Amino acid sequence: MEWLTDEQQRVWRNYLAMSGALSTAMHRQLQSDCELSLADYDVLVALSERGPMRINELGSLIGWEQSRLSHQLRRMRGRGLVDREGDDDDRRGATVTITEAGTGALHTAAPGHVDLVRDVVFDGLSPTQLEAFGAAIDTVLGRLRRHAPEG
Repeated sequence: MEWLTDEQQRVWRNYLAMSGALSTAMHRQLQSDCELSLADYDVLVALSERGPMRINELGSLIGWEQSRLSHQLRRMRGRGLVDREGDDDDRRGATVTITEAGTGALHTAAPGHVDLVRDVVFDGLSPTQLEAFGAAIDTVLGRLRRHAPEG
């Protein structure tokens, strides 16, 4: 086995630190502004952008395992943020939609979320750095898709 180089190790550990700190900051901002979790926000954004979706399609879009998504949707339904239509026993036939309350929560959350992301990520990058950052992310995502199980 070949270990990571010192530079690769430094970059990897910094990525993990950045990812964790950014997730924490986004979660705190969402909780403070509108009592949404980052998971709530991810689901609401997907439904807002794409409209009603079958549950398995939503899971694929946001990259979640079925059990995580099922639990998340159950909590969100209990708070009136989403509705589920169709057979509860058939994930392929059940559809999830954003409610008026979910749309309102998303509209409350989005400005602060955008401000945070812009402030901590994008405002500190030059156009060249942004292009390189985007290219690196695209490359890694493409490689991850090749390793994803067939679904």
